[in-house]
Amino acid sequence: MESKIDRRTADTQQKALTVNLNPRLYGTFAEIGAGQEVVRWFFQAGGAAGTIAKSISAYDMTVSDAIYGPSPRYVSRERLQTMLDYEYNLLLERLGLARGENTDFFVFSDTVATRNFHGTNECHGWLGIKFQSEGQSEPSQVVIHVRMLDKDHVSQQEALGIVGVNLIHAALLRTADPDTILSSLLDSLTVSRIEVDMVKFSGSSFEGVDHRLIALKLVQLGLSNAALFSASGEVLQPSEVLRKKRILLERGSFRPVTHVNVDMIQCARQQFMDNAADDSEVVTLFEITMKNLLASGEIDHADFLARADVLAATGATVLISNYFEYHRLATYLRRYTKQPIGITMGVPSLRDLFDERFYEDLEGGILESFGRLFKNDLKLYIYPLMDKSSRHLITVEKLKVAPHLQSLYEHMVENDHVQSLDFYNKEYLPIFSRDVLMRIRESDTSWESMVPVAVAQLIKERGFFGYEPS
Repeated sequence: MESKIDRRTADTQQKALTVNLNPRLYGTFAEIGAGQEVVRWFFQAGGAAGTIAKSISAYDMTVSDAIYGPSPRYVSRERLQTMLDYEYNLLLERLGLARGENTDFFVFSDTVATRNFHGTNECHGWLGIKFQSEGQSEPSQVVIHVRMLDKDHVSQQEALGIVGVNLIHAALLRTADPDTILSSLLDSLTVSRIEVDMVKFSGSSFEGVDHRLIALKLVQLGLSNAALFSASGEVLQPSEVLRKKRILLERGSFRPVTHVNVDMIQCARQQFMDNAADDSEVVTLFEITMKNLLASGEIDHADFLARADVLAATGATVLISNYFEYHRLATYLRRYTKQPIGITMGVPSLRDLFDERFYEDLEGGILESFGRLFKNDLKLYIYPLMDKSSRHLITVEKLKVAPHLQSLYEHMVENDHVQSLDFYNKEYLPIFSRDVLMRIRESDTSWESMVPVAVAQLIKERGFFGYEPS
């Protein structure tokens, strides 16, 4: 029986051979940091002379600087882009006239840090391909960022080589379909070995690509457990945004963004900053979980983009995550910072946090979850709840959980792991997202006073969430 490793090798070699046997494809491979793991597959597959114009590994920093210019960081998007641009221009300068009419030129580059001898470094890399979709056309480009999760550098190098071949094969032979490129990036790999947490498409082959959907699909397809995008819609590389920063996060459905959502994050931010020992930068995130997006059984892309648009109207940076459990979310954020982390939520979410059903898969149950969640100075900032039936205000101090967990709850409060938000807007307490959504669909104009002005305007202009003009 053919082994899993044999199938993986065969699949990757076949992809490299398919590229090599295409008479129109010709280009340069420039790799820094982990040898020449990608180009090796093309040399071994056979027929490489028809594909490879040049292979270079400027491993020494002085040599690399002499070719591409100095760089503050060698494993960075900026360095990768410099390599792609330099090698692509050089390729056209040397070969454009001689064979341009019959050739689709491309350049593949990567700059990578695999596991060092002591195992103390961040194992990640930037990979990109710049290419002509047809002879003498303006180039298009795909750039990705990967995290390598294997425990030894040899396995990391192998995984890097495979994902590089997948990227080249998909970009050069499947240029019309970003979805197909995304879905093939981890062919012969798993997310336990390598994670793709950012993809950027650009150029004529990818006009009209909505990178917010790309961020969503990174998580939906299992390429990563989390992805970020900015208010302008650009996919963000998490370590560039979160590294060594204080982080404040609010989770929600945001269907739509209400005054409560904005008030909650603003109040929490002020209290979070007041608690800090210094004035270092705070990154604010609005998180939507895959569990929330899949609540109806499948993802509605139009609904997702509507949420993204109303969040953008508030200037939000959005995190899409597969971390329904808060302790898993905290572990993810801790990858990037040792600074304080704050999570703000309403009383109903805090009550759910003490529901033991959510921790049945953990050997240590709720105690294990809380041990992970509150590790390293993480705090919860709680927005009060106006109970609809009793009209009583439920705060951190008044909340009751299961009797056998009440002592645990009080311990978390007494030690400031759970803090009540003090300076909230009392006029917003009667506002609930589901109620706002219902009023929008029922053409009850009172919803407009429950959301920020920019959000209301956007909903009416674009007919979001079932809005119809009266």
